[in-house]
Amino acid sequence: MQNILRCKSIALFLLLLLASGCTQQPIRDTKKAKAQPRIVSLAPSLTEMIFAIGAGDQLVGRTSACDWPAAAARVPVIGSFGQPSLELLTSLHPDLVIDVDLADEEIGKKISALGIQRETVSCKSPDDIPAVLKKLGKLTGHTREADSLALSISNGLATFKQKALELKKKKTVYLEIWNDPFWTGGKGSYTSALISYAGGQNIGDVVQKDYFEISQEWVIKKNPDIIACMYMAKESTAADNVLNRPGWDSITAVKSHHVYDRFDNNLFLRPGPRVLEGIDQLYRKIYPDEKPAP
Repeated sequence: MQNILRCKSIALFLLLLLASGCTQQPIRDTKKAKAQPRIVSLAPSLTEMIFAIGAGDQLVGRTSACDWPAAAARVPVIGSFGQPSLELLTSLHPDLVIDVDLADEEIGKKISALGIQRETVSCKSPDDIPAVLKKLGKLTGHTREADSLALSISNGLATFKQKALELKKKKTVYLEIWNDPFWTGGKGSYTSALISYAGGQNIGDVVQKDYFEISQEWVIKKNPDIIACMYMAKESTAADNVLNRPGWDSITAVKSHHVYDRFDNNLFLRPGPRVLEGIDQLYRKIYPDEKPAP
């Protein structure tokens, strides 16, 4: 029973913080879309983007996970991430509902059946964010603001990528997403892409999965230069727990005390307009003596 609860906790943690692929349905050219529609956002990353492009005043509904920016708190909650209340949603009379994924796709079908425009957009990689911003700009009637922000993020990502290429040697990074059981990100995951932009080499890239369970022995054998913990420990800090784990004292990151925690997960793991801040935060941990990208 405990193992089942732990697996459910991990799945919920990943669902709340990470995107699960990028699928963009065709935009329907309707009169409502042109007249700045009333919007319900069903994902925190989308809510951030909607506010970032100046369409926050069009948002009439959000999920309980949509906690940024502060102005989002004034928007009515219509359910949890991926699990909206259809009754609450329809009571707001939205013109447009935007989601990244639903726990029950039948709800999505019912939304469409009610004649409400539904769009699905999500980001699996930081590279997808500019395109999603542009799409949201067209859907909300804020094309100019969205295109400007998309260009700024594209340029920032290009700068980080170039700086990573200029590094003589990349440091290896172990991203500990959870510690009971141990989970990390594999090749193709959003977190792996962030590590790459920050000039690191994700040790999980040897596995062709987005996220997967690992053993302590596996981490010890990989001997990472940097360890980053993406969760909060209940008693002592996550970093202290890692530094004091039996058998981990041979790992380079532990010996050099390059073990970090207390990351702002909403900043680092949530695909959105603050992606460059997340990459910069990680870059400063991996290369504290290097000048970060502007």
